[in-house]
Amino acid sequence: MTRRICSRPGYFPTVDRLISNRVDPERFRGRDSKWLNRFAWFTCVATLLLICSGGMVTSKGVGLAVPDWPTTFGYNMFLFPVSKWVGGILFEHTHRLIASAVGFLTIILAIWLWRSDDRRWVRNLGVIALAGVILQGILGGLRVTMLKDEIGIFHACLAQAFLALLVFIALVTTNFWNSVTYSPIRKTSAAGHTGLSPVFRKIALIKKLAIAITFAIYVQLALGATMRHQHRDLAILDFPTANGAWIPDTSETAIAKINAWRDARGLSDVDAFQIWLQMAHRLLALLIAIAIITFCLRVWTDARVPGISQLSIFWVALVVCQIAVGAWTIWSNKAADVATTHVAVGAVMLSFGVSISASCWRILAVSRRGAPDVPALPISRPA
Repeated sequence: MTRRICSRPGYFPTVDRLISNRVDPERFRGRDSKWLNRFAWFTCVATLLLICSGGMVTSKGVGLAVPDWPTTFGYNMFLFPVSKWVGGILFEHTHRLIASAVGFLTIILAIWLWRSDDRRWVRNLGVIALAGVILQGILGGLRVTMLKDEIGIFHACLAQAFLALLVFIALVTTNFWNSVTYSPIRKTSAAGHTGLSPVFRKIALIKKLAIAITFAIYVQLALGATMRHQHRDLAILDFPTANGAWIPDTSETAIAKINAWRDARGLSDVDAFQIWLQMAHRLLALLIAIAIITFCLRVWTDARVPGISQLSIFWVALVVCQIAVGAWTIWSNKAADVATTHVAVGAVMLSFGVSISASCWRILAVSRRGAPDVPALPISRPA
């Protein structure tokens, strides 16, 4: 039946047919798939909690509340008395324990993938995740022992990349990933000419846009990590203006006046680099918001793919929420709980970007390769 339909000249499937309600056993060979997928998502949630814990440690400036590593005041980390979990020690020590739990979960996930999933590249992702969590733990320890903020910035960026990898692993073990059905990627006209089907051109376009937005979100998270690990008060304390203007004055005279005002209120001094770093963070946030709204409109008007359409709506809601929380962070002078929420929403936005980009890639990849029972069709690009 599939061969008969696909052989019709000019055949072009609707987008709804790209996703099947049934999983093809020929393409889904993993064992214990349901529980493996649930465990993968659980590991993602635990990692998000770890990122929140790290954000709270940085926002409160208690990263060195425990001065030694891997021990805690000379104790084995897991035997440190609960009665001593007070003040900043509570946040830093809890962060270490959550990190240990995530490491343990990642070990289980890597072993489970290796034993249950027949796809070599998925098993390799589990190994990469394991290597990543080990590196992350070492960086966290070096941040304490070497007292370098640069390590803390890299530590924060790697945490976001690690979460993105786990989200991708969880996605590729879902029924959705394996239920994407074959649809011909080319269209044959009545005259016999072939070319890329319009729907696939549109999906290819939104895939590129999703990847670009996801990369921009990651850069934005890196900028935020750089700002947080300077361990200073905010360089700009008003929003949406910047020191009373839309474009801040960073001349030597202006900086001197700003620092005099801040010194009178017990705030740390700033320089031009810190001001423009925060301005870059704001500008990129605006560009990301515009890009996500544009992406959502393109999806709903050009290629309404099941799953991706719904995710795009949530992506828009997240970026609106993120801008609101970012403004609140400034108005509260970087209150620890508000700033940590800002970090968490950013991590979720990155996860959505990874999920949408990977889903678009999956649809295109399956259609180019062809279904097991249908020979892959060659792709003829228009002249």
